[in-house]
Amino acid sequence: MAAPTKFELKPGMATREAFGKTLAALGRENPAVWAVDADLSKSTLTSYFAKEFPDRFVSCGIAEANMVGVAAGLAVSGKIPFAASFSAFIMNKGFEQLRVLVAYPGVNAKIVGTHSGISIGEDGPSQMSIEEISLACSLPGFVVFAPADEVATAALVRAAAAHYGPVFIRTGRPKVPVIYAADQKFEIGKAIELAPGADVSLFANGLLVAEALRAREALEAEGISTRVVDFHTVKPLDRDAVARAAAETRAIVVAEEHLVDGGLGVRVAQVVTETNPCPMEFVGLTAYAESGTPDQLLDKYGMRAANIVAAAHKVLERKR
Repeated sequence: MAAPTKFELKPGMATREAFGKTLAALGRENPAVWAVDADLSKSTLTSYFAKEFPDRFVSCGIAEANMVGVAAGLAVSGKIPFAASFSAFIMNKGFEQLRVLVAYPGVNAKIVGTHSGISIGEDGPSQMSIEEISLACSLPGFVVFAPADEVATAALVRAAAAHYGPVFIRTGRPKVPVIYAADQKFEIGKAIELAPGADVSLFANGLLVAEALRAREALEAEGISTRVVDFHTVKPLDRDAVARAAAETRAIVVAEEHLVDGGLGVRVAQVVTETNPCPMEFVGLTAYAESGTPDQLLDKYGMRAANIVAAAHKVLERKR
């Protein structure tokens, strides 16, 4: 049976909201789950957890590095702490503590970055985290998630809680389309092929998965058989999915709301060169953005389906 050329992308909640609601649900199920925040609980939505479990919620004030230390201490004492802040703050301000107190000893702390990417909009570049995936991936032992919708976020937050060891979860501010059915299964390190294709593979995560599906619709209308794969786990990367797509389609486009230096594309390219070398193109960021509405910024900096389509055309020219 031919794959559908059009996916129904219904409006959904922001991934940060899905995180907050899932964390509260985990709190009801497991008394070992704690939340740690840095005076942003109304934005990170750990406020859901704080309202129900004030005795298991730690507010550290505007002190992200200290917050990471608190989370590490809770983990060492047998708790399952979720430490949350804007990605730009928790990864950049807390990186030394993440390195020394979480990654080096391999403690069971879960780090959640909200308001990731340029889609936070008017808050401006000081709060737009476009390098945190590369930072998180550089920490030995870390699992790194970038979910695309509320279903994926809920499943991966639960997977983080069940996994022993440090985890980073990237979430966003804007509402995003629902891609997955409620019963979709997610596995750490296993990408999900959303649509098969033989001519070109579109790899994406986070906000760009929906755009990749829209790009596929346009490419299929042109007669270009297009595979779409969601790499919700950036680390450990699904090497088999990468190698298989490289061998079968012989052309890959990687799309991410992140710097192309150090993000998903770099990790994919490493596997491609080691397995089945093929032409690749990258849709991502090369510089810091500016203040504007999310739509204005996503348009200006090329984070749309049309940009993925253009990259697909370019890589297919090289494929010939």
